[in-house]
Amino acid sequence: MTAPTDNLRINGERLWDSLMEMAKIGPGLRGGNNRQTLTDADAEGRALFRSWGEAAGMTLGVDKMGTMFLTRPGTDPDALPVYVGSHLDTQPTGGKYDGVLGVLSALEVVRSLNDLGIKTKHPIVVTNWANEEGARFAPAMLASGVFAGAIPLDYAYGRKDPEGKTYGDELKRIGWLGDEEVGARKMHAYLEYHIEQGPILEAHEKKIGVVTHCQGLWWLEVTLTGKEAHTGSTPMNMRVNAGLAMSRVFELVQAVAMENQPGCVGGIGQVFFTPNSRNVLPGKVVFTIDIRSPDLAKLNGMRARIEAEAPKIAEALGVGFAIEPVGHFDPVAFDPTLVGRVRAAAERLGYSHMDIISGAGHDACWAAKVAPTTMIMCPCVDGLSHNEDETITPEWASAGADVLLHAVLETAEIVG
Repeated sequence: MTAPTDNLRINGERLWDSLMEMAKIGPGLRGGNNRQTLTDADAEGRALFRSWGEAAGMTLGVDKMGTMFLTRPGTDPDALPVYVGSHLDTQPTGGKYDGVLGVLSALEVVRSLNDLGIKTKHPIVVTNWANEEGARFAPAMLASGVFAGAIPLDYAYGRKDPEGKTYGDELKRIGWLGDEEVGARKMHAYLEYHIEQGPILEAHEKKIGVVTHCQGLWWLEVTLTGKEAHTGSTPMNMRVNAGLAMSRVFELVQAVAMENQPGCVGGIGQVFFTPNSRNVLPGKVVFTIDIRSPDLAKLNGMRARIEAEAPKIAEALGVGFAIEPVGHFDPVAFDPTLVGRVRAAAERLGYSHMDIISGAGHDACWAAKVAPTTMIMCPCVDGLSHNEDETITPEWASAGADVLLHAVLETAEIVG
């Protein structure tokens, strides 16, 4: 297996131009993006990505979850492909780089190989996983979870957005329901490049994060049932206040996470009040608890404590309580050989780097169940992500893509 020489680089200006062009689709309110999965904007972004891939000589396959696979052939027809990618869908108020950087850097790897006339033994497949974010259809990493055999296809198709629309119906509506069986593809390896979504790399002034592990997580959806009542005329001691129960469960989640330091996190990012009126106590509150840890025992311990104590909080207030897990994956240790290739590539290219644990979930977490997998990260300003103010520099983007190029070439094996 031949390692690439240290003078190989991607075309950083072309990568940045592609990022800016994709960002025009599904623009946010203040500079970011709202390109949620299976929306019309998602369909438009997919079409642009397809056109770029086909212009680079790749052929497109789409599976029954809507994941896109653009293939650059290898010289050995029997060699399993090296998959490289991330996702194009965004949060409702997302940035221009989360996920998109990984997909378009993978595309740039292929474009650069074409420019340089480099052939590889293994095919290279640039991948856009569907519904990584989970903002519209929970859980996150839905398509890659089905691909890995961890989530049933029928369950995925039945997931509903806040308006009651199902994943399966919306996938058909936007015209991106593929015919490939999900998970039928076999991988030689999977590599994913992503912004860090945290402040560690920037704080340590490192350009490259060599990702060794990914935290596990549980998403727990809680439904609290109270009694709608006038906020002005209902005495305090006669209220069945689902909102009050919610606030006390919030405090419980904070306490559980803090008592499991270091390394554990917990919070609530999504809440739905019914009827959500200024002067009506909520009759129902639905919210999602997000807990994460790289330590499986701590992760499951946090879940157990929340599920034991939260119902008591609701019961004390006369509020109905239900809890359901809607997302989960165990902590992941990435493939040591691939991790070593990423680290060696950063050193060969002269980029500052450090080992890092991903605090966020990624499609790589599910891919690691079926193939050797690793990730590369670049910094983002102030660690900000899932926010329209998410920012990276062209230099950071290019550095990580250069490392990706080298790691992919070493894995796909240069011919000639």
